[in-house]
Amino acid sequence: MNITIALIPALLWGFMPLIITKVGGTTRQQTMGVTLGALLFACIVFLVSPPTYTFYTFAISFMTGCLWAIGQMFQLQSFKLIGVSKAMPISTGMQLVGTTLCGVLLFHEWDTMTRMILGFTALALIVAGIFMTSYAEQQEDGTKQLNKGLLMLTISSLGYISYVVIIQGFHINGFEAILPQAIGMVAGALLMTHKGSEKRFTSRTWLIMIPGMIWAAGNLAMLYANGLVGVATGFSLSQLGVVISTLGGILLLGEKKTKKEMVFVLIGVVLVVAGGILIGVAKGL
Repeated sequence: MNITIALIPALLWGFMPLIITKVGGTTRQQTMGVTLGALLFACIVFLVSPPTYTFYTFAISFMTGCLWAIGQMFQLQSFKLIGVSKAMPISTGMQLVGTTLCGVLLFHEWDTMTRMILGFTALALIVAGIFMTSYAEQQEDGTKQLNKGLLMLTISSLGYISYVVIIQGFHINGFEAILPQAIGMVAGALLMTHKGSEKRFTSRTWLIMIPGMIWAAGNLAMLYANGLVGVATGFSLSQLGVVISTLGGILLLGEKKTKKEMVFVLIGVVLVVAGGILIGVAKGL
């Protein structure tokens, strides 16, 4: 049951970038829409199940929300540079390595040799699969554009990793974190998008609140699952949604792949799924 809960974010987050890209809009509009959607979802959860806050839990959660907003904005910018089907596997690989290492080294998860061997084997399979799905025969985007996309994904991943690890490190549960975290997201988004000529609030902004709510539901499930199975396992499983976003980018968004690239994508998807199953086995030992 715990593993099932840990897989909910993968399903929700797999579809999220596809919906955002399909709706369109500028990076500023997308960032604002997602964070406002997350805030709306958090307010609903608060009304249904209001937690008791302390200044400590509120401040830490607010800070992680700001860090997440940084991660989200730079990830959205990378989508426009190199596409969802290429950006998402790379982003996921960076986050998996960073978050899993923090879980193992800082929180002493995978505490037996067998779990360590199975866990790192699973992680290697997932990362290998992720990078196979991003294989490209020809760099149509150009080296300069690809390098710029990689830089943005590195900054994005640091923001995402920090928001997960800090919450777990301070032992704040999902229901305590979700509202102040969402407030921090909106504050961070407002700060980062205050410059620019295009409007921040348009019809697209309000439409993108829907994937923002989808993300927030996945975030609550992940934070809850991390408390059950640990950061290394919970976050790793949550990232299996890259299978959905990668295939969706090709099939739904029309991102072009050659026959050879499609073979690499399919092999990569199999490796990612195999790694996810192996993580579940390691946790069950």
